[in-house]
Amino acid sequence: MASGAPSRIFVSHLSGVPVFDPNGDQVGRVRDVVVMLRVARRPPRVLGLVVELTTRRRIFLPMTRVTGIESGQVISTGVLNVRRFEQRPTERLVFGELLDRRVTLAETGEEVTVLDLSVQQLPARRDWEVGRVFVRKGRKGSTFRRAKGETLTVEWSAVTGFSLEEHGQGAESLLATFEQLRAADLANVLHHLAPKRRAEVAAALDDDRLADVLEELPEDDQIEILGKLKEERAADVLEAMDPDDAADLLGELPEEDQERLLSLMEPADAADMRRLMSYEEHTAGGLMTTEPIVLRPDATVADALARVRNADLSPALAAQVYVCRPPDDTPTGKYLGTVHFQRLLRDPPYTLVSSILDDSLQTLDPKAALPVVAGFFATYDMVAAPVVDEAGSLLGAVTVDDVLDHMLPEDWRETEFHLDEPDEPHEPDGPVEGEEATAHG
Repeated sequence: MASGAPSRIFVSHLSGVPVFDPNGDQVGRVRDVVVMLRVARRPPRVLGLVVELTTRRRIFLPMTRVTGIESGQVISTGVLNVRRFEQRPTERLVFGELLDRRVTLAETGEEVTVLDLSVQQLPARRDWEVGRVFVRKGRKGSTFRRAKGETLTVEWSAVTGFSLEEHGQGAESLLATFEQLRAADLANVLHHLAPKRRAEVAAALDDDRLADVLEELPEDDQIEILGKLKEERAADVLEAMDPDDAADLLGELPEEDQERLLSLMEPADAADMRRLMSYEEHTAGGLMTTEPIVLRPDATVADALARVRNADLSPALAAQVYVCRPPDDTPTGKYLGTVHFQRLLRDPPYTLVSSILDDSLQTLDPKAALPVVAGFFATYDMVAAPVVDEAGSLLGAVTVDDVLDHMLPEDWRETEFHLDEPDEPHEPDGPVEGEEATAHG
């Protein structure tokens, strides 16, 4: 939400609101709000908006790509997936399913009608959730004069009739129960489910969440799950994965499947995949991601810190930024040096990154073998390292987690590596009916 915008927005105010890209061009209008219900009367997560394009096609705009809601308009990042919106089992449409619904006030047991819901962005996070419910007392369909006390706004937890039950079969309930698990722990859950159940849960996850989970699964599970998705959705999930992990997964598929999925991706993402797949798997080029933080020499420390704050970045990628002459996208930028996160914290916000860069740090050749890469990290105590070609262009960056992933035994993900298992805040009292729904297999 933009600075100065109200802390709560009622969804009725979003109906038909125009959606603009960063250049001020209108791309469509809001037609609905997509939420995911949760257990124990916890407020639903707001997943995104259903946007109707000028062509009448309805697409899904994730809330992570909404940069502002203000003055009767929605501002997006400009990166839109124009594939037609398809509602998933765990998703609820606010206008289509939740408004005008009869629910019960928990305190009095009185039935009321839902007129509106408010949504809000959580402090210091990119997540949005439903906050309050605007309801009207009286029998459904009754006609009476509006008077004081006929309508009221209550917290989500003050009403019943929306939220999921604590027990019951279905991917929806299982996902809500394990919503707060880390991707690696949710991957462990999926790995120990029956194949049919695993496919149901994977199909119900949103693209970003499924991408994170796939990166943590053994190779056989990755291939199995990807193969059961519709091809267009499989391409979307691959685009949402880290490029190096997506390239590794694509490399395990038959060549005809690779080409079919690559043809469904955005051209820029497909080009990255092809470039990564051209390197041997156990080399710096095969290990690297093509999406490190790249800045021009005239960028400031404030610019760098703004990029580092991106919640989608792993800690390793956020540990440093790479400075290149324009164009500043891999693999064409001329590499000048690295600025470490600690240095960014020590210098004033207006300082140019070109004046504080470390140009003495050795770089990795894309053909460098895994032992050489591991030795580099051990020698220089690094968590990420730039990969630069013979012409001096930045190709990407290797992170220490990818090095460890390839140095550990191939079946390391399938072994028990959790030492002290924390109690999950919303783990059910018993297994979900029909499955062993334990967070740790």
